[in-house]
Amino acid sequence: MSDLPKRVAISEEGPREGFQSEKKMIPVADKVRLIEALADTGLRHIACVSYVNPKRVPTMADAEEVASKIRQKPGIEYSALWLNQQGLERALRGPLHVDGGVRVTASDTFSRKNIGKSVPDAMVEQRLSLKTFKDRGMPVEWGIILGAFGCNYEGELSTELILQRVQLALDEAELAGFTLKGIKLTDAMGWATPRSVERLIGAVRNKWPELEIALHLHDTRGTGQATAYAGLRMGVTKFDASIAGLGGCPFAATDGAAGNICTEDFAFMCEEMGVETGLDIDRLIEVARLAEEVVGRPLPGHVMRGGTLTAAKQRANA
Repeated sequence: MSDLPKRVAISEEGPREGFQSEKKMIPVADKVRLIEALADTGLRHIACVSYVNPKRVPTMADAEEVASKIRQKPGIEYSALWLNQQGLERALRGPLHVDGGVRVTASDTFSRKNIGKSVPDAMVEQRLSLKTFKDRGMPVEWGIILGAFGCNYEGELSTELILQRVQLALDEAELAGFTLKGIKLTDAMGWATPRSVERLIGAVRNKWPELEIALHLHDTRGTGQATAYAGLRMGVTKFDASIAGLGGCPFAATDGAAGNICTEDFAFMCEEMGVETGLDIDRLIEVARLAEEVVGRPLPGHVMRGGTLTAAKQRANA
């Protein structure tokens, strides 16, 4: 276990993962307004839309329109998610950045619920996507393991199974002519705990010490910040987060709070421990309040209500 890193990179998932799980349609103008506000906080990567089946995820039916209306600022990567070849082709026709990656779902049942295919069938389609990237000269650098820490359908998943999924991602990339530089471990169903984060990262690093590791964590059971801290202690420097705690996977069969770790809460914790984020916490708080206004309901973020310690100290001194 290492010392805390000096700096972390936080990728914003709120507009993409957040809006996909809302029960009502969010107006395009409000989605764009939130994305453009996030671009003024110091974030360098904002996931904006998902190119997915609008019958399954109605709140992403406007993905093309949202993407076309964002006024993009230089130096910021505005990205789109895709889960199959059809979604990839839609994404490539749009104005947003398209990440090349290899996605492997840990649990076969979750794979069927999330993308409508078993893991083996999904990998067959992945080969079409990898060929598309190869033909276009686009890099593929990351493998993503979906639901790596446990499954609401199948229960606890063994470390050995996850290592097999990592190997599958590496093998598929190599078969297509790519070499992965990192693996993102995701926790759509909120099963991660500090101990399981340490155990899984340790196992991946023990087998593939050259791979970078990123984390996509959820706060479903209130352990989001604790698992993120465990990741920091293990030296992870790349995290996904969601403004005000927006979001969640609509196919994860999760009750209660389902969003990613909260962007402003995680950034605040990092900064207070001397880990640089490059983010403006006060501005993030303003955008978190905007997110609540846009969705029309309270969101689970804490710093947006309690404020920063800097502000508290100023009030106390006054």
